[in-house]
Amino acid sequence: MRSHIIFILLIFISISTQANVRKYAVDIESSTWAMAKQTRLVCELSHPIPGFGEASFITEASKQLNLEFTLDMLRLPGKYDAAAVYSMPPKWMRGVAQRKIGQMDLLKQYDGDLPADTAWQMLTELEKGFWPTIHYQDWLNGNDSVAVSLNASNFEPEYLAFSQCISNLLPYSFEDIAYTVLAYKKNSAELTQYSERRLNMIAEYLKEDISLDLVLVDGYSDSYGGSWLNEQLSIRRANEIKDFFANMGVDGGRINVTGHGEKRHVSPNDNSLEREKNRRVVVRMNKAD
Repeated sequence: MRSHIIFILLIFISISTQANVRKYAVDIESSTWAMAKQTRLVCELSHPIPGFGEASFITEASKQLNLEFTLDMLRLPGKYDAAAVYSMPPKWMRGVAQRKIGQMDLLKQYDGDLPADTAWQMLTELEKGFWPTIHYQDWLNGNDSVAVSLNASNFEPEYLAFSQCISNLLPYSFEDIAYTVLAYKKNSAELTQYSERRLNMIAEYLKEDISLDLVLVDGYSDSYGGSWLNEQLSIRRANEIKDFFANMGVDGGRINVTGHGEKRHVSPNDNSLEREKNRRVVVRMNKAD
């Protein structure tokens, strides 16, 4: 315990007594936090740091809760290095020690980022009024070190908005629904319950993500009956899916429908169970690079 305290004191002394520390932080009166993005796909809480860049906490729609911290730098690192991340008490917290909460790998010509564990710690430290500070040796001047601080002033209202945004994120990502096969009930034109759920998920996603280049809806049939009729049936199935999206508020111009009839079977057609697998609609989504 004693050695741990001595170690913390040595860190504190080494940082606070360096004459050549360049500090970047916004003053209390000017500290601002803002929701840079607030949708059901992504939530981003940002904090500008004058003369240095911008810090952001970002979480995206997914099956699991996720978070990333990014440090957008005006001057990107000129070499590979590591930065220490501290939780620093503001001046009015007398007698409270700083502590190290993580490490940021600095990659040449890339902005800095931190994984979820450290990012969550930074948020909770800000919530308590501490200033997360990133400290590293300057790559432009070997005689200097740099300390970049996030100011906890005016943090709480926007943090509440950020938390509310997170609670409203879709519980799935683009990758989860980018390719979906919709199946039909036996001897029916109705989708299975699983396919209906998937269809609703896709529609909710399409309403939120306007960056999708194209949504391809491909209808297929089995080989029971005439080929022309089967082609028309597959087109009708695909159009029914397009109409469903339109009724949910999705722009029909983003959706391309094709009926393939009895082509491209995924199963033999020699019994009713196998033919059922060929009666399907495939929804594919492409995203802009």
